[in-house]
Amino acid sequence: MSAIVQVENLNKTYDGGFEALKNVSLDIEEGEILALLGPNGAGKTTLISTICGITQPTSGRIMVGGHNVVTDWRSARKLVGLVPQEINLEPFEPVGNTVRFSRGLFGKARNDAFIDQVLSDLSLFEKKDSRISQLSGGMKRRVLIAKALSHEPRVLFLDEPTAGVDVELRRDMWQLVERLRADGVTIILTTHYIEEAEAIADRVGVIRKGELLLVEEKDRLMARLGQKELTIELRAPIDVVPEGLAEFDLRRSDDGLKLHYTYKVGEERTGITRLISGLQAEGLVLADLQTNESSLEEIFVGLVHDGEAA
Repeated sequence: MSAIVQVENLNKTYDGGFEALKNVSLDIEEGEILALLGPNGAGKTTLISTICGITQPTSGRIMVGGHNVVTDWRSARKLVGLVPQEINLEPFEPVGNTVRFSRGLFGKARNDAFIDQVLSDLSLFEKKDSRISQLSGGMKRRVLIAKALSHEPRVLFLDEPTAGVDVELRRDMWQLVERLRADGVTIILTTHYIEEAEAIADRVGVIRKGELLLVEEKDRLMARLGQKELTIELRAPIDVVPEGLAEFDLRRSDDGLKLHYTYKVGEERTGITRLISGLQAEGLVLADLQTNESSLEEIFVGLVHDGEAA
């Protein structure tokens, strides 16, 4: 794959000196799903807005499909669809007209069959003649997505697309994302629902205070930074962890019936074999063993907190 979006040494400083983006460089491959994670105010929306040409960069270069977003913004913008966080729609316009108008803004020829298909995919077809003001919040969010898809973009930005929406829309949204990816559309999303990123993203980027801390394949990141926890259930409770097991830094449950051992995913030597032998040497009888792997959310929280500590 080749990079359809290239961000090089991007900086954005607002009046007053606030640095929203600090020397961000990022290549986004054609056809991939990239999840951009970060706390509120980290710079996610600013980065998306700058790539889409809504916000002007202070310095650096952004290319979309080989077009510079500043010097060749018309060509670059035609390739991009954006679903913003805010719902800002003309309340008295019918749904169908709203979506068709967006297509026309990008110079695309009228194609009612395509628009009807987009509306159907988003469960909006029966509402196409309804005014925006008559729709629920979830339906209005669907209209934003339809508008973003109306001109058949090759890069789709989803800025917190499922924030505050119902489970049905969230499910429909991710089914649509999978279909778009199958068609070769590149998708970049920001989300507070990290389990969604864990479920659908190919790569994960973490941004904090305007700095891109990392961009890495999701599975590789989880293998590199993730942890597993081995829970050892004992036949009889213990009051304290035996000194002979001190090297394993075990945590004892309040009832003394469980010991918890944490180790890194992917390590060649986990220490589990030595631990089991140590338990037997201490005369402890095992009743059960369970393992749990850390989630992407736990890894994300750890990365952000490490950055704050630094």
